[in-house]
Amino acid sequence: MGWATAYIEKLKNGETVQFRPRGNSMSGKIESGQLCTVEPVKIENLEVGDIVLCKANGFQYLHLIKAIQGERFQIGNNRGRINGWVGRNAIYGKCVRIVK
Repeated sequence: MGWATAYIEKLKNGETVQFRPRGNSMSGKIESGQLCTVEPVKIENLEVGDIVLCKANGFQYLHLIKAIQGERFQIGNNRGRINGWVGRNAIYGKCVRIVK
């Protein structure tokens, strides 16, 4: 169980969620503690640069899509770190609003 498990379950049930992620890996796009709204997403609508709630290499992240190859998505933060490639089943929602 990770920090986002409860949010992921709600997204899987079609609910929109809000939370305040902590950390600095997304500085410049999301600052630590800002209120983020994440909606369930249609995978076919995702684009490079979207911020998604996902699971990569066993960890839950609210990070960027850095690249797309077919049905694979490369996940990374806003500081140049790449978390890895994930399939569509590892992306649970898209961040649609950030309150500063």
